[in-house]
Amino acid sequence: MDSLSGAGPRRGRGRLGEASPGARAAAAPWARFSAWLECVCVVTFDLELGQALEKSSICYLSFPDSHSGCLGDTQFSFRIRQCGGQRSPWHAEDRHYNSGAPVSLQREPAHYFGYVYFRQVKDSSVKRGYFQKSLVLVSRLPFVRLFQALLGLIAPEYFDRLAPCLEAVCSEIDQWPAPTPGQTLKLPVMGVVLQVRIPSRVDKPEYSPPKQCSHESLLPTPVVLASVHELDLFRCFQPVLTHVQTLWELMLLGEPLLVLAPSPAMASDLVLALISCLQPLKFCCDYRPYFTIHDSEFKEFTTRTQAPPNVVLGVTNPFFIKTLQHWPHILRVGEPKMSGDLPKQVKLKKPSRLKTLDTKPGLYTAYSAHLHRDKALLKRLLKGLQKKRPWDTQTASLRRHLLELTHSFIIPLEHYMASLMPLKKSITPWKTPPQIRPFRQDDFLRSLEHAGPQLTCILKGDWLGLYRRFFKSPHFDGWYRQRHREMAHKLEALHLEAICEAQNIETWMKDKSEVEVVDLVLKLREKLVQAQGHQLPVKEATLQRAQLYIETAIGSLPKDLQAVLCPP
Repeated sequence: MDSLSGAGPRRGRGRLGEASPGARAAAAPWARFSAWLECVCVVTFDLELGQALEKSSICYLSFPDSHSGCLGDTQFSFRIRQCGGQRSPWHAEDRHYNSGAPVSLQREPAHYFGYVYFRQVKDSSVKRGYFQKSLVLVSRLPFVRLFQALLGLIAPEYFDRLAPCLEAVCSEIDQWPAPTPGQTLKLPVMGVVLQVRIPSRVDKPEYSPPKQCSHESLLPTPVVLASVHELDLFRCFQPVLTHVQTLWELMLLGEPLLVLAPSPAMASDLVLALISCLQPLKFCCDYRPYFTIHDSEFKEFTTRTQAPPNVVLGVTNPFFIKTLQHWPHILRVGEPKMSGDLPKQVKLKKPSRLKTLDTKPGLYTAYSAHLHRDKALLKRLLKGLQKKRPWDTQTASLRRHLLELTHSFIIPLEHYMASLMPLKKSITPWKTPPQIRPFRQDDFLRSLEHAGPQLTCILKGDWLGLYRRFFKSPHFDGWYRQRHREMAHKLEALHLEAICEAQNIETWMKDKSEVEVVDLVLKLREKLVQAQGHQLPVKEATLQRAQLYIETAIGSLPKDLQAVLCPP
């Protein structure tokens, strides 16, 4: 790999995403481009130089390793940690997008997604005998479906025409509107218009995709993408349909899982499909759709001096089975094969049956599922295959099942969490709002007897045992922190509304000391800052009234205090 070049926002020399002040100023004209992409990379393999010029994991992750044998064109994706921790500063547009997006589709502050289009074809003019090049889109958005479609348009053209084509595409992307949750956007590129809808956190679970518009301007008829992020679940899960529920439990519990597949495309799609099993719950563990032995975190993930990390790794090199045979769960899938009219299913096997390099396809785990398998779902999917039912129908059936399963599990937690919120009547204007009551696991488990998942799910099994293990997982911690933060913001918003709906602030101030009035001003200002940063669910009228209260309170104070609170 002899080159790593970027198109789009110009960066200063240094690590990806870290620009000098001068570079940031120069990047201003590319603001719209940056709303979608961090950069575009071109990676070329050179036989003589090999890896001598490697500067980034992006180069390694942009090529299938020697075990894949990918000829022709292939697409896959990867995810890497940003050097130096989280993005700094966390931009206002990021906060605005994240406040409206589903938690599972928010921009990531500490990771990049890489979407790869790789071409390998015979070329006698090259010493190696093959043309090998990758075009990579780097973004913080997990829009795999959109960026795969975009690469499908621009990569073949780029491989034929090279740089001029790429620069024109970047200029077109720089004209796109920003990704705004809940909006349907038209994105013109290379004479085609992609029509997409950006998901919103207020969407109903099964949102029907946008229809093509029959009217409109001089633009070509748009190509409608049903989703910016959803993969074809049925295609991804073909070899593991009989184990989908077990895999769902492993994902829910944040268990370490190694996925070994014949190609980066299969590995990355299967990992992303597994991650999506938990939607609308946010996947709070680490995951790498495609990972190689050259990755800078290889030692971190393969160490035996501590328990395996909570990560899902997608790989193609069988060497990982030997290196990670101490991991509790390993899924090896082969090339898709049919057994009669049905896809051949991998078998559940004990970890002791692992044989390093010649390990056969299978799910190697000692884990016993807590819930009974939904035989009706499996029967329905297999019958659909025999009847040649459209794959999008099969995917919809599978996705609905997983969505209902996740909802049935989460709803009791949501109901119990909501019961910890102080009553609205207990929130008074001039007192500190009451605290959210603590989450007591035993109390929650007792509540399941009359308000458990059995109310919405027909599956039987050890739900209590599953919840107990869930409490120890990173996903419970992530879910609880998110919900507690939202409830705390709601509490602050209700308190601000109570203050603003109080009859008369002048009456309240009559018997209050200067210290109490100043304290009110500072608290109201703090709440306004939170609300304006899209952290508090407050109406605009309430914000205006709060500002008026601040001005009234400051006006009642001596001149010297007014000067301190409102410096010139």
